[in-house]
Amino acid sequence: MVTIGDVAREAGVSRSTASYAFSGKRAISAQVRQRVFDAAGRLGYTANAGARALATSQTKVIGLLARFLEDEFAPAMLQYMLGVSDNARELGYDILLVTEADGARALRRITDSRMVDGVVLLNVAHDDVRLPVLRAAPQPGALVGLPGDCTGLDVFDLDFVATGRLMVDHMHRLGHRELLLVSQPEHVATRGGAYVWRLRDAALERAHDLGIRLHAVFGESSQPAIGGTLHGLLDAHPSATGLLLNNEAAAAALPSVLNARGLDVPGDLSVVGRYSDEFARSFSLPYSFVESAPDRLGDLAVRQLVRRIGSTQAREEPYVVRLLTPRFADRGSTAAPCP
Repeated sequence: MVTIGDVAREAGVSRSTASYAFSGKRAISAQVRQRVFDAAGRLGYTANAGARALATSQTKVIGLLARFLEDEFAPAMLQYMLGVSDNARELGYDILLVTEADGARALRRITDSRMVDGVVLLNVAHDDVRLPVLRAAPQPGALVGLPGDCTGLDVFDLDFVATGRLMVDHMHRLGHRELLLVSQPEHVATRGGAYVWRLRDAALERAHDLGIRLHAVFGESSQPAIGGTLHGLLDAHPSATGLLLNNEAAAAALPSVLNARGLDVPGDLSVVGRYSDEFARSFSLPYSFVESAPDRLGDLAVRQLVRRIGSTQAREEPYVVRLLTPRFADRGSTAAPCP
């Protein structure tokens, strides 16, 4: 990899002069500065996020690798991005948002060039190809999302297994014995979105143990498809008295579906979703829900990352895997089923 020393030799100046040309810490003539920049261009040198990195070895920038995928509901993903960026700003860090399809290559590029002091990964897959790159990077990293192998990483996520059990237990205590569950699109799970099957499998297992019939389906991430799926599910199982949603697009579409069918909540159907309070307010959703806590997860990930950035001792501490205990927000959308 090309270094500032290589640039200095190419430009015929001292290493400190080349550094000052980029950092602006001392006055350098325009001619010398241009000679340094021209040498950097010929060699393909990328300054480590510019002046601040050269002067202090820190950029005060956190890389955020995230993508708006077509099979995931964009407003929900935005909540996680804001959770990271808002908390980073409070701690004095800017965010470099990286959305390239080839996440491993993008991660290698921004870490090799020292463009960032640390990295937060979203859209974490069970076998995520970015993780070996992050483990080998000189900067620390944190994940919002639980991969299959957490070795060498700080990981923060909602406990989706406990969430699935909580949703079923809540309905069981009210006396429901036939439930519906709408999950994210099937290809989200297929490509490694483990949170989908963690909640789904836990809900199915708990329902089986409690003697509840649970009809689980995958739903789409956009209208009008998800509305059609909800109508079809309610048509296929008219005796179901409760609906569980692990699909934000389904939650956003549900009010219009129920209104079209003339169904009352909770009189005809009890409903529990899984999303954030901010999401519920944005879409005026009146349903009880398990808080997905994107802001809390972003805060935990960023604070842990900044600790490791700022302290050699913190770099040596054991890695953290923290799953948030699900919190139920009661909005009055569940009740005992009508006899």
